[in-house]
Amino acid sequence: MLPTRAYAALSPSAPFSPFEFERREVGPHDVLIEISYCGICHSDIHQVRGEWGQMPFPMVPGHEIVGHVTKVGSQVKKFKVGDKAGVGCMVDSCRTCSECKGHTEQFCEKGASYTYASTEQDKKTLTYGGYSSQIVVDENYALKINSTLPLANIAPLLCAGITTYSPLKRFKVGPGKKIAVMGLGGLGHMAVKIAASMGAEVTVLSHSPQKEKDAKALGAHHFVLTTTPESFKTYAKKFDVILNTVAGSHDLNAYLGLVKTHGTMVLISVPEKPYILGAHSVIGSGQMIAGSLIGGIKETQEMLDYCAQKNIGSDIEIIPVQKIDEAYNRTVKGDVHYRFVIDMKTL
Repeated sequence: MLPTRAYAALSPSAPFSPFEFERREVGPHDVLIEISYCGICHSDIHQVRGEWGQMPFPMVPGHEIVGHVTKVGSQVKKFKVGDKAGVGCMVDSCRTCSECKGHTEQFCEKGASYTYASTEQDKKTLTYGGYSSQIVVDENYALKINSTLPLANIAPLLCAGITTYSPLKRFKVGPGKKIAVMGLGGLGHMAVKIAASMGAEVTVLSHSPQKEKDAKALGAHHFVLTTTPESFKTYAKKFDVILNTVAGSHDLNAYLGLVKTHGTMVLISVPEKPYILGAHSVIGSGQMIAGSLIGGIKETQEMLDYCAQKNIGSDIEIIPVQKIDEAYNRTVKGDVHYRFVIDMKTL
């Protein structure tokens, strides 16, 4: 077994503290990755604070992992020692069901093994994430990093990048399409960058007027302040697709009024409280509400290669591990532009 240092939450109310555990030895198909950086995702906060129900503790969060390969198994073909590599939201799946065979492992019929607060495929061994010194993963669930951007800026792509890229691709966002991004945070800023790079006309919907300058700098063509009722009249039925990245409570019905007839709102964030949806909000103009959950390994690699080609990374603030609790509080307040990334060398 491989002794591993980490920072963990011991309970929903406890601050983060040093924690040690053991990773498995490197098997024939495994790679060992020394973790350089790990992004902080809002889902880390939801799970650590028990906002999504009962969770296993101690918890080592983190699924936006980048680093370098330090050891490879005897049968590994994709990686060699020294390669840059990443790990996203999954570390395994059953590999035999129709979803796994169709490269949508996130929907594995037997349950994917998520990077933390989950179990390996034996359904017993807990998984621990990227707020740690190293990780062992099957090469088929590790991602190759070919970008020349700094690793720290690539880390959030492993969740925020694929979470926004996948629905943009699925709903054919591109030239001639009008897309709105609800919220300009960790997910939203990536959605703006990627949608703009695809050639779409991009509008940011936000209740924060101070974000207009950033929205335009990120590639948005328009900015709509949603605190005024007039905005919902002016932009009624204007958008082919709305990508809803807002994790806080909001009136879904009002925003559905901005979707074109037969257009789509895609939900990619999970507020703590369920939405209240009036049937008239979708029946009146045939709008659709869709959900999107990260992406499979193949699509995640495609996203990384696309972002490398387009020179797209995340806008980040790098912190030491000792400031994770502070970063969580600031993330909830929206006080980050636009993703915290932990420097794991400070562990």
